[in-house]
Amino acid sequence: MNAPEHLAHKPIIVVNDYDIKDGIYAGHSDAKALSIGQAQYDADEIAAKIFRHTGTRWSRQSEEMPIHRTLDLTILILGSMLISSTTEGAITNLDEVVISPERLQEISDYYEKNKKTLRPRLKEMKNLLDKLI
Repeated sequence: MNAPEHLAHKPIIVVNDYDIKDGIYAGHSDAKALSIGQAQYDADEIAAKIFRHTGTRWSRQSEEMPIHRTLDLTILILGSMLISSTTEGAITNLDEVVISPERLQEISDYYEKNKKTLRPRLKEMKNLLDKLI
């Protein structure tokens, strides 16, 4: 499904048919397209958006985030994969705090269980960062 162009978020670059690429949800995802474009909340801002579709209309649960928040969330995800029960203090500049140390293993278990889906994406991120920085 193609990203809508008639809504308040104005796509510039899109990933159409994202539902068939959506990791473990591929083939049965309500996330139909990804976009980088003009933010709906500020015409001077660029934002990332996940377009969700209910089957009959574009969902109001579609998310739009400023690029810096998208990057911060990615940093937090990567940091969470590196944190262990022996880690002392934050490991990113976001100053994350482990509030449920007894559940940390769940993140490691999730990564291990979904390594086949996550690892290629992590490698691609690394390759792109190496070119960008």
